Amino acid sequence: MTLRILVINYEYPPIGGGGGFVTRDILEEMAKRGHRVTIVTSHFGELPKREVKNDVHIIRVPVFFRKEIEVANMASMLFYPLISTLEVLTKRLSCKCDIINTHFALPSGPAGYFISKATGVPNVLSIHGGDIYDPSKTTSPHKAPVFLQTVRAMLKTADRIVAQSSDTKNNAYRFYKINRPIDVIPLGIKKPEYIRKKRTDFGLNSKDVVFCTIGRLVKRKNLGDALAVLAGVPPEIPAKLLIIGDGPERAHLEQLTHRLSLSEKVQFLGNTSDEFKFQVLDVADCYLSTALHEGFGLVFLEAMECGLPIISYDRGGHNDFLTSGKTGFLIEVGNKEAFNRRVNDIIEDKELRRRISSHNRQFIKNFYIDKCADKYLALFEEVLRNRYCTTP
Repeated sequence: MTLRILVINYEYPPIGGGGGFVTRDILEEMAKRGHRVTIVTSHFGELPKREVKNDVHIIRVPVFFRKEIEVANMASMLFYPLISTLEVLTKRLSCKCDIINTHFALPSGPAGYFISKATGVPNVLSIHGGDIYDPSKTTSPHKAPVFLQTVRAMLKTADRIVAQSSDTKNNAYRFYKINRPIDVIPLGIKKPEYIRKKRTDFGLNSKDVVFCTIGRLVKRKNLGDALAVLAGVPPEIPAKLLIIGDGPERAHLEQLTHRLSLSEKVQFLGNTSDEFKFQVLDVADCYLSTALHEGFGLVFLEAMECGLPIISYDRGGHNDFLTSGKTGFLIEVGNKEAFNRRVNDIIEDKELRRRISSHNRQFIKNFYIDKCADKYLALFEEVLRNRYCTTP
């Protein structure tokens, strides 16, 4: 069955974080198979308002007051549902689709809901984690009554709900008190293609023990703990940390790096191309994450693709696929002492690194993007069969 799929997501590359990027990869995989895919997303800067990229039709609607490409502000998120709904309904885009897939309960959720309500096209809501629970924010939807009620309404009214991990699924039940099934479809990555580089290309040498971390520089990523862990490595060990990503916390983190006397050990690489990201991962020895919570943790898959052991705090969707002793180590959130011990284990035990690396290179094959797209397409077809079938 060839499907016409309308996707609602307020972020889509190059703006936003992992939720937008994995949406892109899923949609491009679907389009490659002959499905007609249209996404309505936010406009930013000089990006074209309409374009077709890798067979995905991209429509970018104006949102106001967004100042950063990495992070949306409250005003821009409040404008997006209204403007995207008007764009779809006035241009009759919904007449050209079989199913709606809305990503993020907030801020995208109300747009998917109103479009589905107005047109009768079924709506599958994908929740990503931070849109329903973010412990680093006082305005997290599970804390703010208005947002909580809105998310609950989105979860109750969608034709189907897809969570990217059991953690996100459980948070939906825990905080929003809904009583209906939630499907879990793990995210995936494209098998990367990149030209390998040498360590010397990044100012590193063969004796360095190289750690890497990737993500928007926001409070939830809690990179201050990663810097504290690095400061705890014995000074005679040439440990380095490469940080990929940008965001509002960068200036603070650079100041903290200076205060901890880590300026010679830390590189802030900013936003990079996918190729550059994998080139960095390819020369690293281990991946670190001190995030307070991850809805899924797509970056862990990218690190495993390059054979890196993962040392991470244990709160989030990555608990579905990371296992202490096999993929690396999971540490209780905030326990920097235990984190330091495991970092030293990785530094000192080359055989441990080799064993975990070999496991991760094989394990990642279960998480390529084609498998994720397969599950989404099967779910879409099931929704359509259930919606439109008639009983004799």
